[in-house]
This record gives sequence, C-alpha cells and structure tokens, in this order.
Amino acid sequence: MARDAEDIKYRGRRRWTGNHGRVWFDGALIFEIVKFEAKVTADREDVIIGESKDSKITSLSGEGTITVKPVWNRSCKRFLEEWNAGHDPRTMVVATLEDPDMIDAQRESIVIDNVWIKEIGLMQFEKGKVVEKEFPFGFTPQDAKFTESVAQ
Repeated sequence: MARDAEDIKYRGRRRWTGNHGRVWFDGALIFEIVKFEAKVTADREDVIIGESKDSKITSLSGEGTITVKPVWNRSCKRFLEEWNAGHDPRTMVVATLEDPDMIDAQRESIVIDNVWIKEIGLMQFEKGKVVEKEFPFGFTPQDAKFTESVAQ
C-alpha cells in the first residue's frame, strides 16, 4: 500500500521536542530551563438567548510557568526585596522553540512584556532529588507577540 506524501514529509522526526527550547528572563538566558508554558485564557460571561446558554468574552488573562533546575538563586532575592519595599516589578520574557528536524528549519518565538511574578518559592528540596523551582507568572495578553511562527 502506497504512503501519502504527507505521511513521508511529516514523519515522527518532524515532531517538535523541547530539547532546543530557550527562555530569556530579564534579558538573561535561563540555561537551567526544564519547562516553559505561557497561555492566554478568554474570560467569559454567560449570555442567555432563549433557552440556550451562550457566552461573551469580557477580558483576556495571561499566565504561565517557568520551571528550572537552578544553579544559583536567580531572581528570588530581587523580587522578595522589591515586594517587601512595596514595589511590583515587571519584566520581559522571550521564548524560542526550535528543533534541528523541524520542516525547513523553522522556529517559533514569542516576546511577552509586562510580566509579573505571582509567587516565589524561598527554599525547597528533597533528599536524593535535583532541586526544581517553579515561577508562576502573569502578563497582559496584549503585550504578547509572536516574532516568528511556523508556517505550513
């Protein structure tokens, strides 16, 4: 049985892996990155039309998480000091996903400005395990822009 051209062009090796993903926080490359996620959620309000429940977008929320296996205490001290002084520091996050096997060597990049940290873990460890830290963050969706995007 013959294979479709798409089956051959998009074989398993063409699937992205996060191995070559990079994240810059405050302009500095986070080389200890384990996981990155950023998403936008449509906040909705119910609208009743006849007997049906529909919805209307009322706002957008941006949130994400950066997970690292830290080598040093990157920004925890800075954010704690800023918060304790009554400040709400903001930063920029840039993330790029590329993979040598992607079709035509394409990559995706996003710039997210007006990023605020939601929570900082001051210390956490478990015997026999490499320490991981999560940094949940929020952002205004209008300040997120794709600078590169994978096309078909």
